[in-house]
Amino acid sequence: MKKVEDFIKSIPDFPEPGIIFRDVTSVVESPEGLKLAIDAMDDMLKDVEYDLIAGTESRGFVFGTPLAYKNDKGFVLVRKKGKLPRETVSMSYDLEYGSATIEIHKDAIKPGDKVVLVDDLIATGGTIEAAAKLVESLGGEVVKMVFLIELTDLKGREKLSKYNVESVVKYEGA
Repeated sequence: MKKVEDFIKSIPDFPEPGIIFRDVTSVVESPEGLKLAIDAMDDMLKDVEYDLIAGTESRGFVFGTPLAYKNDKGFVLVRKKGKLPRETVSMSYDLEYGSATIEIHKDAIKPGDKVVLVDDLIATGGTIEAAAKLVESLGGEVVKMVFLIELTDLKGREKLSKYNVESVVKYEGA
């Protein structure tokens, strides 16, 4: 029986020498890979009480939306600045070189909402930490963070130590 990691392609020296890129597009291109990924992530939510799933642009949408559908929950889009049409709240965070800003609709999360954050990959944890701060700024509570892939050497889990973090597949090394 195949596992999710059987569908993840590792691309050496991308986007630069010494980096091994873990490609999730090969997971979603396969009906079997996509089903295994969604089912594995869904298993991580079995005993979690929550109201909404929020996912970060853009691969968080790919995994978060089917999880929301499967569990009869709403889905909140966490997007890059300037992409959402209604009133938003925003959060800036540091990248390796520079910074970025993400936003959610101001009315997407109500005080007391319990939210699961979903993304394809956790590396340094900066993007998902900013998403968590956005949820909390609106009075929501982040009850879990679920990822398909975790790059353990980049220590994103440590940055997110106050949250319940779980990943399907873990990789060490570049």
